[in-house]
Order: sequence, then structure tokens, then C-alpha cells
Amino acid sequence: MTRQLPQWPGQLTAPGLYLHVPFCKNLCPYCPYNRIEYDDDLFRIYEQAVKQEIDLYALYLDGQSFGSLYIGGGTPTVNWRGLVSILRHLQGRFPNIGDICVELHPGNMDGDCLSALKDIGVTMLSIGVESTSDAVLERIKRSHDGHTALDAVTRAMAMGFKSVNVDLMFALPGQSLQDWERDVTTVVGLGVDQLSTYPMFSFPYSDLGLSKGIRQVTRPPHRLIKTMLKFTDEHCEQNGLYRCAVWSWLKPKKEKFSSITRHHYIGFGPSAASMTGTDFYVNSFDVKAYASRLPAGRPVAVSMPVQRRLEMAYWLYWRIYELNMTNADFRSVFGATASLDSEFGHLLHPLIWAGLLERKNGDYRVTKSGAYWIHRLQNEYSLSYINHLWGTCRKEPWPEEVRL
Repeated sequence: MTRQLPQWPGQLTAPGLYLHVPFCKNLCPYCPYNRIEYDDDLFRIYEQAVKQEIDLYALYLDGQSFGSLYIGGGTPTVNWRGLVSILRHLQGRFPNIGDICVELHPGNMDGDCLSALKDIGVTMLSIGVESTSDAVLERIKRSHDGHTALDAVTRAMAMGFKSVNVDLMFALPGQSLQDWERDVTTVVGLGVDQLSTYPMFSFPYSDLGLSKGIRQVTRPPHRLIKTMLKFTDEHCEQNGLYRCAVWSWLKPKKEKFSSITRHHYIGFGPSAASMTGTDFYVNSFDVKAYASRLPAGRPVAVSMPVQRRLEMAYWLYWRIYELNMTNADFRSVFGATASLDSEFGHLLHPLIWAGLLERKNGDYRVTKSGAYWIHRLQNEYSLSYINHLWGTCRKEPWPEEVRL
């Protein structure tokens, strides 16, 4: 990836939008995402800059419809009034947006906040509970306790949003299998629409994580991780939730909450990425550096062209994450003559022989055994790709080059 500015996108097919809010009241040591401590003055700079970036894209994407808007962080509701102002501006420029999905911290979602989100059109919530154990939460330096987390979930569900997802983390320092079973049982017992589970070791054992002062954390044995995932899958299945992605379980007839599986998307805010089908690019991570570029153009830090073959591989990666690869979906993106077998049969067929995939009517599905190993592979991908790209962009607002 280089400093070369990508071309402006033209009209896109079924794209999504992403908004990054990089502010938090407390900085969790394990979190790899681009975030800084909240400051009123800096938030005002950020808010104005994001609105400028939205205006720039509106010039080139006039009339574009978007399937969804995902808002992540950071803590998007750390200043919920500011977030609502940005959303109102965005909706004025792009009135045709599907579901609006917001990440929430249990400590930053009071009644006024939830009501304001509902009123502005937010339809789906994802609450970062992480654990229901006070001891575990304290160990990973989360600023909320178990009671606050469960109360937040209960209140959100009572508001009538289309979907409420809860995030739980496993393989945490000192977390036992019993702790994890209690977390899963408690959250599923609340009747949540979706449960998403993430391993702590996806990032903190990288250089990026070690620099955050958690060197004493050791990687848990894979046997324990596998047992935790097995329990989650079995308990969710017994309670009517089916596996909708490598890390997620969903109620039937509910719409899936997902942050990362849109094929084409435009990102707003510091560190936000965009994938247009012809280019992949990432904004500067630094809020002031990001804002300084907006009067003259896009605040893109690094970019790379995307050839058709690479775009197909990108599509395949995320469809594997979602457990299903269908020719109908493949052709909807790459044309009526596109074929999974022609493009990727040499890669997929050995996975069938290994028991990781199954094939029916030319389509592919990840098996239960395959889901665990894909989880392992995606973790290693995260360690390499995220650590290198994000680590470089954290150190330098405008890198000359990032080799992936």
C-alpha cells in the first residue's frame, strides 16, 4: 500500500457505510482498534471533519443507496449528542440507507442515549459486555461491572430495536471454563437476538498488543479454546440459536448484525477503510492529521489498487467467515458466468477432503470442524495483517508505504 490517492468511487453495487468514532473515556489495554482518550475540543474537530468528508463523497455518490451503516469505535456514544448530529448530517446527504448499526459500551448507553438513537433511525445494537464476571472485567481493565452490563442489555432489548447483539470475549486472563459457561448461559438466557464471541488473543499477543503493557498475558491452550467454542455452539443450538458466522449465533428469522462482511463499503473518520472494488484504502489514524486534509480533499493515508482476482479472494475470505459460499452470491458480484469451481475449486476441494467444507449443488458450506480451524486461521491473519497495517499507521499519520 502506498500514498497514492485512489480514484473517487463511482456508483457502487449494494455498498455499505462505516463511521469510525475513535474516542473512549477509558482505553482498554487489549483493544487493537484506533482509539484515543475523549476530549471535548478534539471531538469538535473530529465532528466537523467527518461532516466535511461526508460532503465530499456526496458530490460523487449522489443518489447512491446503501444497504447499511455500521458505527464503530472507540466508543461511538461517548458523546451521543455529537453522534446524533453526525448521523443527521449523513442522512441529509445520503437519504437511502438501510439498517443503522451501532456499537455500545454498557457504561455509555443511558435512557436518553438509547431514545435518541431510536429516534434518529438506529435499528441494530451491539453491546460490548465482554464478560459478566466482575473479577474478569477488572482483570482486563473494563470500566463497567457485570451488573451494569446485564442491565444495559435488558434496557436495550426493552426499547424495541430490530436486533440486539451481545459481544463476549473468551480466552481472557484467568478466565476458567466455568466462567465462560456462566457468561454464555447468562446472556443467552436474557433472550438476546444474537451472540458474538471473540478470543482475546486475536491481537494482544502481537507487537501492537504487547506495547499496551500486557506482557504478562500468556496464550491459553488451544484445547481450552476449542472446548469453550464447543460449549457455546452446543448451548446456543439447544436454545434455538443457529451459527451464522464463525464467531456468531443468531435467532431464526432475525437479521444478522455484522460489522465486516459488506463487500463494497465507504468509510468515514480517522482510520476508516474503504473498499470500492477498484481500490482499497485507509484514512489517516491521527484525528488532527485527518482533519487537516479535509479542506483540500480526502484524508487517505495509504491505498492499493484491487484487481478482479484479488477482489474475488476478498469476497471468498468473508464468505468463508459467514460459513456459506454460493454461486448465486458469487455471480451477483462478478457476473453471470462466474463460477466458484472455476475460480477456487483447486483450493476448496482439498478442504472438502479434509472435512472442513461440504459441497451441495455446487455451493459450499463450512462444517463444524472447519469453523474451528477457520477461527484459528483468521486469528493468525489478524495478528499479521492488523498488526502490520494498523501498527504502521498508528506510528505515522502519512506512511510512505506499507507492505502487506
